[in-house]
Amino acid sequence: MGIWIILPISLSGVSFIGCWTVYGLALRFHHICSLSNWEYNNSCLTNDNGSCCTGNHIPTISGSGTNFPENSLFSATINGASFLFVVFSIFHHAHILKCNVHTFISKCAMVFGCLAGVGAFIAGNCNPGELMFLHSLGAALSFVCICFYTVLLTFLTSRCMLTGLERFLYPIRIVFSSIQVTLTILYCIFFTQKEFYYRHISAIVEWTLSMNLELFELSYVVEFYFFSSAMLSVLLSNSDENTMILS
Repeated sequence: MGIWIILPISLSGVSFIGCWTVYGLALRFHHICSLSNWEYNNSCLTNDNGSCCTGNHIPTISGSGTNFPENSLFSATINGASFLFVVFSIFHHAHILKCNVHTFISKCAMVFGCLAGVGAFIAGNCNPGELMFLHSLGAALSFVCICFYTVLLTFLTSRCMLTGLERFLYPIRIVFSSIQVTLTILYCIFFTQKEFYYRHISAIVEWTLSMNLELFELSYVVEFYFFSSAMLSVLLSNSDENTMILS
């Protein structure tokens, strides 16, 4: 029964380890500048040793995975995390169906979760250096859907007694979801600015968003401890019933 805790742990672990490894590689090859750097120039000398930073070196998550060789690891990380996020969304919905409460809201949350995974997949496989429009579209879809997803899952925490620990989990997830929504709005504001200072702030906000989401996902170790394979049969039987109704 407790074996399913590997899903939220793997999801958070792949995202955290993969993205920060990509950041480390990009920093090592001078493709980005450090998050602690606040000095930017309009241009650099061609023989510069890598200490000069321009607007092309702002350390956003996607900016860290733009160039070779770290772009391959970046795509692999996003692909893996996107797949696990979709599985996470579907399995959590199955858990709610087993309790037979607020199933419509749970289904809406699952849809937002799957769309967030699709958006991240698009962003991760469309290099911003070559396919900026598709990358931005995928990232925007992912950011927006994750906000809705965290809010809906937080609401479900207060309404569905899956573990008996909801009185502790609910306030924690209120904090995580509030941070996610607030920082997403701030990220959109700062990212659209032309000044390097504000764009650097947007990069810091983006990394904070990523870590906040990872902690939110990790909190579901509790629910997945009580998850069982039998709950997936509820999801499959529900799909069969819908198919029979449509036919």
